[in-house]
Amino acid sequence: MLDRRQILRMAAAAAGAAAVPAVAVGVAQGVAHSRRTSKEDATPGSVTATQRFDLTAPSTALLREVWLSGTRVLQSFAFDNTRGHIFAVQLVDGGLQLPGETQTYSGNDRTANGDLCLTRLDTAGRILGTMYLRGFGHGVQIGVESTNSGSYLWTETHSVPALNPDGTTYTGWGDRLARFKFTNGTVLTADSPALIQYTLESGVDRTTAAIDPANNRLVVRCRVSGAWRYRLYDLADFKAGGRTTLADVAQPADLQPGYPDTFQGFTSYGSYLYLLAGTAYGTDGSVSPDGNTYITSIDWNTGAMTEQKLTKAGYSLPYREPEGMAIQIPDPNNPQTVRLCSGFASVVSDTDSRKRASIYYKDALV
Repeated sequence: MLDRRQILRMAAAAAGAAAVPAVAVGVAQGVAHSRRTSKEDATPGSVTATQRFDLTAPSTALLREVWLSGTRVLQSFAFDNTRGHIFAVQLVDGGLQLPGETQTYSGNDRTANGDLCLTRLDTAGRILGTMYLRGFGHGVQIGVESTNSGSYLWTETHSVPALNPDGTTYTGWGDRLARFKFTNGTVLTADSPALIQYTLESGVDRTTAAIDPANNRLVVRCRVSGAWRYRLYDLADFKAGGRTTLADVAQPADLQPGYPDTFQGFTSYGSYLYLLAGTAYGTDGSVSPDGNTYITSIDWNTGAMTEQKLTKAGYSLPYREPEGMAIQIPDPNNPQTVRLCSGFASVVSDTDSRKRASIYYKDALV
């Protein structure tokens, strides 16, 4: 059931996204930055050409079937390459009462609220800490910015519930970006002073983010007048209030040839954008061992699809739903040792639906 917070946000959304100012709001520091360019100024084209990942290369397991802090599906993940940490996000379990809450909520309520569970792990899959993010969104993709003072997460926030196709349940989607430091044991809300929030121009919603750690760039996926777009920014410039894009490209029309498109994650390395799409075994034609999970690469400079391949990484996982992408640099002293990572959720067994997480990578460049 929807609470007062959700009802107010739905009313605000119905009033029109044009009410959102085109500024970056520095909640923690009380700073506001004006936007320098509009989406009309944004075109593909000004990214130095680099090698791209070979999507035909085999995949290697980084983590397989590890536990996260919750029991729901992995939504996305990202790396602090400096510290060797992995951050994974899930929707909060139904029935869990968090500090500051006066009741428990169902899983559907958590989904509608956009309540997320954030787990920090080492590269062996051991849990190192947990945070909870209330009212943030669906966790489609996250990014991590590694700094001398700690790991800073980039996520969606200010979740607005939208009615699902079944006509009875809701999913919360963030319409702003948030940057915050990982602090173990903390529960944040969408209006927490620990957040710095950023907005794009009016009319843009469902904003999610990823980081290109090799080039210090921010990638934003957003919905503009109902159409999905990807924007590439210099990270430092974006934090300072700049909105000049290095590239701005549309999402391809067909992410899963022969199947209904089910988007599951994105990331960027150099002059290429990478997209993940697919469904769990038993849905939308996905059948073991092939499945229907595709990885697509897009040239930031042209907006054209450069490669699209079916991936069978983790094909033997039970359930096997693709979830999230990220760039790993396993040796920070050698930034050329990059990996394109894709996440997968699986179940414990046919009779135990609790979810576990796996990450597979490709590292061949062409």
